[in-house]
Amino acid sequence: AGSFQDAGVIQHAYNLNFPLHAVPASSAECLAWSAFSVSSPAVVLETAEDRPEAVVVRLYEAHGSTVVAWLQTSLPVEEAMLCDLLERPVARGCLPLAQRGVRLSFTPFRVLSVLLVLRR
Repeated sequence: AGSFQDAGVIQHAYNLNFPLHAVPASSAECLAWSAFSVSSPAVVLETAEDRPEAVVVRLYEAHGSTVVAWLQTSLPVEEAMLCDLLERPVARGCLPLAQRGVRLSFTPFRVLSVLLVLRR
């Protein structure tokens, strides 16, 4: 019932097509940990790619809405900037780092690539 956004279709599709795989581990308790989180359910973090001393994160707006979302990470980020689809920094693409993470503005179905330079 309701819209595809209300039904969580996108998350269910990811769960179906990319199921989690259980990996045997020691019996020691592990704390829950996530490298990234996004504050809006309308924004999907599609991929994060390692580069020497950096990570490129690609996100897109999936609900057809205009939204501001915060990208948070537990990685030691020194600098954040927008980059093009070839992962080259764009002019005036520097993103300020805040306590809440990096603030990103999306228009309907917009794709953003963010280069996160890590502290050494």
